[in-house]
Amino acid sequence: MTATLENLLAEGVEGRKILVRSDLNVPLKDGKVTDDGRIRASLPVLEKLAAAGARVIVTAHLGRPKGQPDPQYSLAPVAARMAELTSLAVAQAEDLTGESAKASAAELQNGQILLLENVRFDPRETSKDDAERAELAGELAALTAGNGAFVNDAFGAVHRRHASVADIAEKLPAYQGDLVAAELEVLKTLTENPARPYTVVLGGSKVSDKIAVIENLIPKADTVIIGGGMVFTLAKAIMKYPIGKSLVENDLLEDPSVTGLMELAQKHGTTLMFPTDIVMASEFAADADHEVRPVEDLENGSYGAEAMGLDIGPASAEAFAEEIRRSKTVFWNGPMGVFEMEAFSGGTRVVAQALAESEAFTVVGGGDSAAAVRALGFDESSFGHISTGGGASLEYLEGKSLPGIEALGA
Repeated sequence: MTATLENLLAEGVEGRKILVRSDLNVPLKDGKVTDDGRIRASLPVLEKLAAAGARVIVTAHLGRPKGQPDPQYSLAPVAARMAELTSLAVAQAEDLTGESAKASAAELQNGQILLLENVRFDPRETSKDDAERAELAGELAALTAGNGAFVNDAFGAVHRRHASVADIAEKLPAYQGDLVAAELEVLKTLTENPARPYTVVLGGSKVSDKIAVIENLIPKADTVIIGGGMVFTLAKAIMKYPIGKSLVENDLLEDPSVTGLMELAQKHGTTLMFPTDIVMASEFAADADHEVRPVEDLENGSYGAEAMGLDIGPASAEAFAEEIRRSKTVFWNGPMGVFEMEAFSGGTRVVAQALAESEAFTVVGGGDSAAAVRALGFDESSFGHISTGGGASLEYLEGKSLPGIEALGA
């Protein structure tokens, strides 16, 4: 049985150094955090430990540095934002397991937090060599000075067999953080016992990112709604519609997993909903001219074969919203269009509004969906659960095993 944070707190953490793997992979611009959702989601576990007298050491990644220090991926802006969001003392080491980390860990006092530098600055974190990852895990464990423990609270990283996610659990007593526990509970609800009708809303740009999720959820859901850029690959592959200059993954047009989706849905009695209209633009630009076209006739508008689909149309958005309103469980992952541009945010806004107003159990599936909710000004408390899981959530929904969860004994 998996040991939890509550088990660790019951054992006692006062004066002990507790290593926490958090998910602090947030977007930055000009050295500032532009969306602090993951930082805020990570703080409750850190604050629980600190309140109980622990000396908290946090390890996390940011971006994809190439296994060496890179200033643009430093966690310094994250440490600064974390210090603004909590009343606790937050320090940052200048390295991961080097002299700065060792000295800072040695000076740490009860109730204080130390954020180590980006764990992906060390190539051993993501190494395919078990011995190299184990070596880094041993160095991280050594910072806890012999009587420490490890808490994995980074659900967004549990699909990676990385040193700070999986290997560390062999070096220290390992516990499941509250964020990980909450994510698992939600995902089990979505896949094992959802209240019905159960609707899945999937958007985003690439079919390749979502096809396995679609295939795995069609047998479990009552309705699967498809929006976002991936509509065009499916429209061309399944319906044989011309799509202008819209985004398309040509290598999937003859793929049986794509072309067979309608048949799979029919086999399981699941409704597969596609947009009936699309906002077609003259170019990919915030101020581009645009018009609404029927999905079967995208190239016969003002921009001809040069037209580019950047959002679902208003009729589709309302049809999707109506399906959401009649549901008892809704899982949404991926925006309906280029929501960052006001002219092409309408579909995403309507879907988000329907979820916010719904009395169903609503789950916003992290990543761009969570960013859209915040960017469009919705109150996060209007949704049942906003995931921080990203790719890890999708892999769980695909039915894959998660190394970070397995390492905790789950």
